[in-house]
Amino acid sequence: MIVILLLTVTACLIVWLVTKWRRVKRYWLEKGVPHHPPHPVLGSLTFLQRENPSRWMRKLYKDFAAPYVGIWLFWRPALVINSPDIAKRVLVKDADVFRNRFLSSGKTDPIGALNIFTVNDPLWSSLRRRLTSVFTAAKLRSLNGITVSKAKNLLNRIDIEIQKSEPIDLRKVFTDYTTDVIGESAFGVTSNSLIDGDSIMRKVTREFGSFDLHRGLSWSSIFFFPELVDIFRFSFFPKDTIEVLRNIFRSVIAQRGGYEKEVKDARDLLDALLKIKQEAAKEDEEISEDLLLAQAAIFLLGGFETSGGALSWTIYELAWNPQCQEKLYQEVLETKRKIGGRNFDSAIVSEIPYLDCVIKETLRIYPPMGWLDRISSKDYKIDDNLTIPAGTTIYVNGVSMQMDPQYFPEPEVYNPDRFLPDNERDITPYSYMPFGEGPRSCIGTRFAYQTLRLGLAEIILKYEVRVLPNTPKPTECQVEKNGLLLMPSEKLSVEFVKRDNEFVS
Repeated sequence: MIVILLLTVTACLIVWLVTKWRRVKRYWLEKGVPHHPPHPVLGSLTFLQRENPSRWMRKLYKDFAAPYVGIWLFWRPALVINSPDIAKRVLVKDADVFRNRFLSSGKTDPIGALNIFTVNDPLWSSLRRRLTSVFTAAKLRSLNGITVSKAKNLLNRIDIEIQKSEPIDLRKVFTDYTTDVIGESAFGVTSNSLIDGDSIMRKVTREFGSFDLHRGLSWSSIFFFPELVDIFRFSFFPKDTIEVLRNIFRSVIAQRGGYEKEVKDARDLLDALLKIKQEAAKEDEEISEDLLLAQAAIFLLGGFETSGGALSWTIYELAWNPQCQEKLYQEVLETKRKIGGRNFDSAIVSEIPYLDCVIKETLRIYPPMGWLDRISSKDYKIDDNLTIPAGTTIYVNGVSMQMDPQYFPEPEVYNPDRFLPDNERDITPYSYMPFGEGPRSCIGTRFAYQTLRLGLAEIILKYEVRVLPNTPKPTECQVEKNGLLLMPSEKLSVEFVKRDNEFVS
């Protein structure tokens, strides 16, 4: 009897699975949406841990000359948007429908689940409103001294590295720089990774940036199948590292007089977070330590690797494109002479036009995040041929639109002139969005530009960067397969040669 019952249950389960699978695999076919046939288990996610998601997105884009493509996250249908016009509606015009992200961390990971990158409404709206005041131009100017100091340390570090026999690892040196800038700006603690290479903040960011199989699976689940996060107790941040960060956080707060001491003039992000907590208390709104720590943690994680990677790719591309490097050098040198040899600061470097062109071109080819995920809160008409039901996951395929010759002629060519004022006006809106667009665009964009401008201007003023023998062209560089960002899988190196001008000793 038991055997018959088990066989019956098994047969019913098989019938249910087969029936369900038939409906799943026909989902996009019945809606007339182009797609590749899904894998019976993984859906479209067969690339995970085998290919970088941004590279996969670009292949998907090339396979279908269509404004959107259907995919499956295991058995969950999702839609990839390849059209700037539809992207504009999803991210800006109808942002209220797509206010929330699909990605999320789990209940066992409060720091990962509470940061502004992953959290959804209504908490997201409250956080965004309060945190926006932290990233105003005036507040960022108050952090200028930190960035200027760390940019000088960066030059000293390069001088030291030049004396060694090994080629300089660009990513390592530049993430030391961004760790120092963000570590002091966010936590107010002295961070000298550029000097000793082993500061407490660098240990934290090194753990944040390391990807083994477990970390790869954690991030893949958070971004593509959040239901697995609680089942396998995955986390957005390494848990041991978060405890180190928590101890730093508590220590600095204690040194400043605790949560009760009123913050009048925020010196850094931590002060600003304390002020947010105090202002919320006046409105009878409770903000926990975990919520504050989550914002500091995502600021650190979201900034050090993306900005360090962008600076690495920029220097590497400039070595391979000496005409672009020379044009940038002449503008930087002219600006330095115009200010009488005074130190660069964030205001001065923001007025060097070609500097921004170079940074923007790097971010076009190597955007910090290649796609933007959203989830629809109600049924939504994509166009006359397609309406998606509430709860559908959307991925805006920015990394591919930024490499489409329709919007950027000869997209493989590194050409900062695309972003000169007269040319930038002709760029199709929403075909270029390395920091996202709309209400959920990156809140730290201004800070990232400030860090990149100062570091790059100081480097190019002092050094010419040249291609080393036997190094791959930028278009031939491999990127990490188990990571989510477009980061090189092997060391990027160039030769640094001191320039001959009146500002180089």
